[in-house]
Amino acid sequence: MDNTNSLPDSSSSSSPAWREKFRHLMGMIRFSHTIFALPFALLAAILAWREVGEFRLLDLLGILLCMVFARSAAMAFNRLVDRKQDAKNPRTAGRHIPAGLLSVKTVWLFTIVCSVGFIASTLLFLPNVWPVALSIPVLLFLLGYSFTKRFTFLCHYWLAAGLMLSPIAAWLAITGSVNWTPVMLGLSVFFWVGGFDILYACQDAAFDRDSALSSIPAYFGITTALRIAAVSHFCMMLTLLGFWHFAELGYLFLGGIVVIAMLLLYEHLLVKPNDLSRVNVAFFNINAIISLGLLILAVVDVYL
Repeated sequence: MDNTNSLPDSSSSSSPAWREKFRHLMGMIRFSHTIFALPFALLAAILAWREVGEFRLLDLLGILLCMVFARSAAMAFNRLVDRKQDAKNPRTAGRHIPAGLLSVKTVWLFTIVCSVGFIASTLLFLPNVWPVALSIPVLLFLLGYSFTKRFTFLCHYWLAAGLMLSPIAAWLAITGSVNWTPVMLGLSVFFWVGGFDILYACQDAAFDRDSALSSIPAYFGITTALRIAAVSHFCMMLTLLGFWHFAELGYLFLGGIVVIAMLLLYEHLLVKPNDLSRVNVAFFNINAIISLGLLILAVVDVYL
């Protein structure tokens, strides 16, 4: 008797499970937040192509793949390292590993695949050997951020330094060298990310202090942390002016810097020491506008 038709279709039953797992993985790493760093890498690439006088499709593909794989590996590794602390923190207890939506084994596999994908993607820049040679040191630096809250309150600026590398690395991958244009753009990213990460960390100041975790809000208090974040964003504006000068951009981009300053001021007005309820609005919405806005302004400025 043939019972083939009564057996479950393993391929069709496993497909929804894998789709669900993939959806959870993308949610865990907050894939949509790639928008924060990617525009700066693309901005550096556009100026680098102008510098060398040649656009290579493989450069663009390499930058996109490296950014996605590197950020995904770093975010997944961070969730692995912080899973016990996330489980104890009421704000993060619903994250994918503590909530049981993803297993540790699955996240480890995802981290390894993304790490290998990042290293492999640097081969697209050959014969420029710098991206390949620096891929492992850069990856280790990015993954190392996950341990910084265990030993330094400057963890925010380790993260900032990791994202600072994106425009500098994009420029180096295309031109084979580095000058003040990508460095000033990278410094802008450094002070921008450091400032908004301090704002975001204010939500966990009490938990970090009780758990012996280091952060600027936990170490100095929320009021002082907000002032440090403001100084960091002021430094961002100075370095953006330096970038505008060295990149030889026009008055359109300069006007955009003024708008960015106003957005950052509004961001700081939203977050108060006794009211952190609008931190997420400041963190996600305004910073997404800043990163995309700078890219659009630069593209229009360069090409028009």
